[in-house]
Amino acid sequence: MAYWLMKTEPEAFSLEDLQARGQEPWDGIRNYQARNFIRSMAVGDGVFIYHSRVAVPGIVGAATVASTARPDPTQFDPQSHYYDPGSSLEKPRWDLVDVAYRCSFAQCISLESLRHMPEFAESPLVRKGNRLSILPITESQWQHVLQLAEHTEAS
Repeated sequence: MAYWLMKTEPEAFSLEDLQARGQEPWDGIRNYQARNFIRSMAVGDGVFIYHSRVAVPGIVGAATVASTARPDPTQFDPQSHYYDPGSSLEKPRWDLVDVAYRCSFAQCISLESLRHMPEFAESPLVRKGNRLSILPITESQWQHVLQLAEHTEAS
């Protein structure tokens, strides 16, 4: 089992949106390194949902990878914001996985608090300038955040 952190801007798609839908394709990833992370995901992997571009960015809940990687259909749709004219059905560039809602945390575990945790000292998440929307996290990071959230979790 692997663990991941997936960033999203809540005005575009929030943890609450995922909760309402139950499961959703995680589409629109247009970075090769993040795409490669998607390709290495397995059903059952743990995912932290991280809200970015908000007053207090941070981890707001958890989800589970619910499918293996497959081509992201938005790359083929000229009407989509994520359309890629260089991608083809024969040779797609971009993939997605389905993500299933697991739980919401009563309080956000903020980026600022993550910066002060020894478990995240080496994580790209806490480095300035990190723009990846998907990051691998370690099992110890996963367990530490879940322990913190255990006291604030709301289902």
